Amino acid sequence: MDRKEGVAMKQDFPLLKQHMNGKPLIYLDSAATTQKPQPVLDALHRYYTTQNANVHRGVYALAATATDLYEGAREKAARFVNAHSARQIVFTRGTTEALNLVASGYLRPRLQPGDEILTTVAEHHSNLIPWQMAAKQTGARLRFLPLEADGTLDLAKAAPCITPRTRAIAIAHISNVLGTIHPIQELAALAHQNHAVLIVDAAQSAPHHPLDVQALDCDFLAFSGHKLYGPTGIGVLYGKRELLAATEPVQYGGEMIDEVELLDASWKDAPWKLEAGTPPIAEAAGLAAAIDYLEARGRDTIQQHIADLTAYAYDQLSTLDSLTLYGPKKRGGVVSFNLGGVHPHDVATVLDAAGIAVRAGHHCAQPLMKWLGVAATVRASFGIYNTRADVDALTAALREAKGLFDV
Repeated sequence: MDRKEGVAMKQDFPLLKQHMNGKPLIYLDSAATTQKPQPVLDALHRYYTTQNANVHRGVYALAATATDLYEGAREKAARFVNAHSARQIVFTRGTTEALNLVASGYLRPRLQPGDEILTTVAEHHSNLIPWQMAAKQTGARLRFLPLEADGTLDLAKAAPCITPRTRAIAIAHISNVLGTIHPIQELAALAHQNHAVLIVDAAQSAPHHPLDVQALDCDFLAFSGHKLYGPTGIGVLYGKRELLAATEPVQYGGEMIDEVELLDASWKDAPWKLEAGTPPIAEAAGLAAAIDYLEARGRDTIQQHIADLTAYAYDQLSTLDSLTLYGPKKRGGVVSFNLGGVHPHDVATVLDAAGIAVRAGHHCAQPLMKWLGVAATVRASFGIYNTRADVDALTAALREAKGLFDV
């Protein structure tokens, strides 16, 4: 994907045609949420105007259409991560709900005092707090794999931490702050040698990094639709089939039941037993359209575009004195930095005035901020619609900010 293709692709995203503060919008916050291409918006509109009905139980034609649409989206999600079967895909509200489902429905019932859960200090709160709670409620212990100074994981140092007491390793595929790409396949092998499960937060990797759960051999993997150029309100949890079968529901009600008596009930098989209530049908249609959109452009091509653009951004920002970059040079599509002693919110405000949207704060990773020795950072994150021209505009605006703040 060259610069011209990136510019042309912006035309697929209606919101990117807007101006911000009188200037063309440069959107650099895709790690928080991506913009939506027209085919996704069309799929949502089409569902609500021509396909809207509840799923699974209706026998009339419209309900059958909606059911086919919903279960067809499950099939697409399964192919997207190369799962053996669509029955290994659970639809959730997002990565957060998916990880909480694993923590409460699978892991917590299997934990005993003295058991250990391993994670890292760099995790998003959604991949930390569920394990904190599981440990507190069972007497298990939460431990942290050591990270190198740049946030990378040294497997030789991590391996001794994984012991027969380890019940689970929960880790992000790509850090939402540092962009660190972790060695998932190797961690899976270490986990399985000790009869532990590997749980992967793929919220940042799924949009731009081809996923193959069979090759990775992870046990659970979660990502969000809204970071995948799809709608909010839907996420995907992949699980190995026997593990999903062993996962207990954490919500109860309609859709997930098999038989109900006055004093007892039984559940459907997975994944349906884990999807209580009316599911996100319209959102599933939008997610399917987003997957189609990405696959039509080529996932390897997208990965290379993001890698090239991020490397270019790292190099350009490195030319600015007084600017500190965090994380390794080889990374996923985010760059986090601070400009001298200027508060990140002030930097983001100046960039906003230039029409550039970035994120500033702790990025739902407060323990990582403490580990870095900062209160917050500025974060620019890239999508398939971004180009080198966007990076050049960011660099120029930061150079002006340096003069404004005299740093």
